Amino acid sequence: MKIPEKIIEKLLWVSALITIITTIGIIWVLISESFSFFREVSIIEFLTDTQWTPLFTQKHFGILPLITGTLLTTVVAIAVALPVGLTIAVYLNEYAPKGITKVVKPLLEVLAAVPTVVYGFFALIVVTPFLQNIFPQMSGFNALSPGIVMGIMIIPFVSSLSEDALRAVPNSLREAAYGIGSTRFQTAFKVLIPAASSGIVASVILAISRAIGETMIVSIAAGQQPRLTLDPFVPIETITAYIVQVSLGDVPHGSLEYKTIFAAGITLFLLTFILNNISFWVNRKFRQSYE
Repeated sequence: MKIPEKIIEKLLWVSALITIITTIGIIWVLISESFSFFREVSIIEFLTDTQWTPLFTQKHFGILPLITGTLLTTVVAIAVALPVGLTIAVYLNEYAPKGITKVVKPLLEVLAAVPTVVYGFFALIVVTPFLQNIFPQMSGFNALSPGIVMGIMIIPFVSSLSEDALRAVPNSLREAAYGIGSTRFQTAFKVLIPAASSGIVASVILAISRAIGETMIVSIAAGQQPRLTLDPFVPIETITAYIVQVSLGDVPHGSLEYKTIFAAGITLFLLTFILNNISFWVNRKFRQSYE
């Protein structure tokens, strides 16, 4: 083996090692700090209490309101991103000329490069007033506006990965569908989408993971009122928004209130870890089905 190749091999190995060490370090910090928190707060209370008020005089440490707020904004985001992203994927794959596809797909992916703080102010200043004209009972801070804007932000995840999944479907299925008289619309939605369902599901799960971990949009536009509710018109708080709130510096370092961010962090880590592993498993099954 030549010396340059050996150097490159070593650099790649070091890069992989740094990634592993960083991940282990993050997990260790979360577990160790969370263990310190759960020595003072019952894990049963943490998982079952319906109030989250660690910064109040009357303290409650139930994570359910934060989980509910996180899932509520995520559901709204997926309700926006899935139909729009899937429609875009079908159009680019089955209807659009190749020249348009080469232009539109990179432009869509620019959405993922926009700073999330810009999305947050867009949700607060533009989307919320617009929705208040339609729903007068909506609060100035709510779950619906950031959810919609998060959905716009993750459209590239759904559209790009779904388009790749549709493109991986063998041409023989298209030809068979056209051979029995199916229209292009019928072929796309009754043949190709079911055939690429595993890849589409994987893209949706990755988009959900991205939405769950979003911070700035919900911190700016959702409010900071943890409540156990499914009403998208009222202020809520997500796990990430709470971590930002405590990390601003007003809470004494090392206090029980400060340690709550690690308990919330490991909860968020477990949610995204489970979703990412489901996505990996589904994507692997998808690849095996066409090998």
